[in-house]
Amino acid sequence: MLSARRLRSAASTRSVAGQMFVLQVLIVLLLVVAAVTTLLVQARSDRFQGARGRSLAAAEAFAHGPGLVATLRGPDPSKVLQPLTEAAREEGGVDFIVVMNTDGIRYTHPKPELIGQRFVGDIGPAQQGRTSFESVHGPLGQEEQVVVPVEDSHGTVVGLVSSGVKVSRVSSAFDRQLPVVLGVGALALALATLGTALVSRRLRRQTHGLGPTEMTRMYEHHDAVLHAVREGVLIVGGDGRVMLANDEARRLLDLAPDAEGRHVTELGLDPRMAELLASRRTATDEVVPVGDRLLAVNNRPTDRRGGPPGSVATLRDTTDLQALAGRAEVARGRLRLLYEASVAIGTSLDVRRTAEELTQVAAPRFTDYATVDLAEQVLHGDEPRPAGGAAPELRRVALNGVTDDHPLYRAGELHRFAAATPQATGFVSGQPVLVPDLRIDTGWRTQDPARTQEMLEYGFRSMITVPLKARGVLMGIANFWRTRDSEPFEEDDLSLAVELAARAAVCIDNARRFTREHTMAVTLQHSLLPRGVPELTALDLAYRYLPAQAGVGGDWFDIIPLPGARVALVVGDVVGHGLHAAATMGRLRTAVQNFSSLDVPPDEVLGHLDELVGRIDQEAATVEDEPAVAGATCLYAIYDPVSGICSMARAGHPVPAVVRPDGAVEFPDLPAGPPLGLGGLPFETVELTLVEGSSLVLYTDGLVEERTRDIDVGLEILGRTLAVPGRDPQETCDAVLDALLPARQSDDIALLVARTHILERDRIAEWGVPSDPSAVAAARADVTRQLTEWGLVEAVFTTELILSELITNAIRHAAGPIRVRLLRDRVLICEVSDASSTSPHLRYAAAEDEGGRGLFLVAQLADRWGTRYTAGGKVIWAEQPLA
Repeated sequence: MLSARRLRSAASTRSVAGQMFVLQVLIVLLLVVAAVTTLLVQARSDRFQGARGRSLAAAEAFAHGPGLVATLRGPDPSKVLQPLTEAAREEGGVDFIVVMNTDGIRYTHPKPELIGQRFVGDIGPAQQGRTSFESVHGPLGQEEQVVVPVEDSHGTVVGLVSSGVKVSRVSSAFDRQLPVVLGVGALALALATLGTALVSRRLRRQTHGLGPTEMTRMYEHHDAVLHAVREGVLIVGGDGRVMLANDEARRLLDLAPDAEGRHVTELGLDPRMAELLASRRTATDEVVPVGDRLLAVNNRPTDRRGGPPGSVATLRDTTDLQALAGRAEVARGRLRLLYEASVAIGTSLDVRRTAEELTQVAAPRFTDYATVDLAEQVLHGDEPRPAGGAAPELRRVALNGVTDDHPLYRAGELHRFAAATPQATGFVSGQPVLVPDLRIDTGWRTQDPARTQEMLEYGFRSMITVPLKARGVLMGIANFWRTRDSEPFEEDDLSLAVELAARAAVCIDNARRFTREHTMAVTLQHSLLPRGVPELTALDLAYRYLPAQAGVGGDWFDIIPLPGARVALVVGDVVGHGLHAAATMGRLRTAVQNFSSLDVPPDEVLGHLDELVGRIDQEAATVEDEPAVAGATCLYAIYDPVSGICSMARAGHPVPAVVRPDGAVEFPDLPAGPPLGLGGLPFETVELTLVEGSSLVLYTDGLVEERTRDIDVGLEILGRTLAVPGRDPQETCDAVLDALLPARQSDDIALLVARTHILERDRIAEWGVPSDPSAVAAARADVTRQLTEWGLVEAVFTTELILSELITNAIRHAAGPIRVRLLRDRVLICEVSDASSTSPHLRYAAAEDEGGRGLFLVAQLADRWGTRYTAGGKVIWAEQPLA
């Protein structure tokens, strides 16, 4: 608690605190008096307004009450209205509600003895349909009353209603607010007294009780310190004039002796410095060049906390610090560039793309132009051949720069650098070469004097050549060029260029190795695929095979001619990528061809293939590090051009598409079957009858499925693309790939399109043969007649011998009906069918054997022969070439 002595000292008018205390007391008293006066005036006005409002509400409510007009026109209005007005008066909080006729004669009144007398007040406006207010001294005292007309439905005034309330009854806020005003005034006086005491105490504490002499001595000491510090201090007033400048500020800004008192714009300062000092804006370590110095300026306004207008600025010479920071920033920039290079270079295993990434990282952040030249062998995945001490022929694979109108070799151009050039020197020696000034260097001019002169005129001034070498393989060179718009290269830049080139060289060598392995794998893969489309009468064929960009896979297809002018179409897919997938694909394709020679239905072929995959997995399980077949799918279809029937089965492979001649597309309901290698579940063959001109579309899942597209969406797009009539297989392949080929192909794609034909009836001859040896002669006669009709007279003799042996063999060893069929296709096909499932075998007959030479004779006369089994027996066939 403050002592009484300190309070008296604070309140003394001889001190600044005392004078402020007296001023505060006067202000508080003046505010209290003004507030009380205002409350009195406002209270009187509020009472009159409140009385009028309450009277108007009561009168209006009663005047518009239901049934009032009818009551006024009744025989005794007073009897009805008197109790109603009294009840309304009590509820409305008014002193009276009087109902009268249009002449002012009262029907009701709080004092019943006044009923029937004339109303005291002005009723003229109400008689004309207007509401009137007035202050009167009525029977109940000084009142604020209102007169409201009562109108019927036609707007005619039929009566008057008056309501009033004594002003003295309306309460005012004055009685409630006056104590608050007086209390606030007292509190303000107490706070003023306390504040004055606290301010006085704080001032004494801050000055430590010092008097004027001590304060003067302290000011002189502070002034000496201000001018002795090695940091400039400049105080500018609110009018922009210099109020104080210490010695360091005068030295740093080179101020005149009479600078104090002059405006900052008159001191000859740098415009940026003058603007900063005059603006009074806040600045923190803002670097401003002044002559050959770099000054760090801190500027603060002095009026933010009630001080005088103006600003104070401190100045520090940071020239040497900025130079050091600049070198540190350069080092940070180089580290940042190397980090970005480690991320941006080598994002793909493509030699050209990797070289382009190096030039994009280097230019324009490190150099104005960057180029990469590689030996031609590197682009194909091979190691460059030794050039015998001279730079080999290089191809420019990447170029990036600030503009495109430069005279440098363009990307794709092939050139050989002369022996004296920095490029050839760096390539042969394997060491980087720095040419700080191209204008005085003569070695690089030997390459092409006209072009080098054009480069100098364009503005090229400096270059660095770095060989691209990784794992002992020298693949090419990287060139970095700067023009006159940039600083020439220095020794420090050489290390950065070497580091960039070293990182790029490793990535380029990785891409080169991948290119070589990928090329080998693709070559192996293509060697395992069909080399072409065989000539067929049954089908028009077209196919597309696209290996994945990231590596070869195990997709394959095959077209296998079968006896009887039939054709087998195969599409398969081995899960995975790489050489193992390609090798497995080759084994499966070979197995399918072998199984096809058995001429069994598609489900049996897939069954044999399933067993083979199982055996391959069993063999792999016994060998360490030998991968098993991760999974394989296959679709096998056989088309017969004689009947137009296509029988097919699939093992987990996508369902084929059938395109009708009118463009209608359907995906047949073909049982999926398990993928190859699972075993234990049978496959199912489905037969489809195809109209001539229909197209059968077989494909692998890489066509319709990718990471960003579901297989159902791919099948929908495939169906829409195929639904165009009249396209041949080649056009269909192109249209499908245009619609479905992804931007970056991650899986192999195999596509096979086959348009069907039906063998003309005049190319087919078929008849039955009785199971009697004597029928052989008749069969020979029928064959002779049919071949003569076809114009194949030269084949009559051979065909007679073949059919004679086959029919005789069927009569002797088979049972059931025997039928003969001749097909005139690209070859002449002779078929003899019977109901027996016993197959004849070719053998060498002994000298004493009576038989056994028939099939040997058939094998000698025909190009091919064989047996295929049907649901009702077997067919023995033989093919002969047609001239």
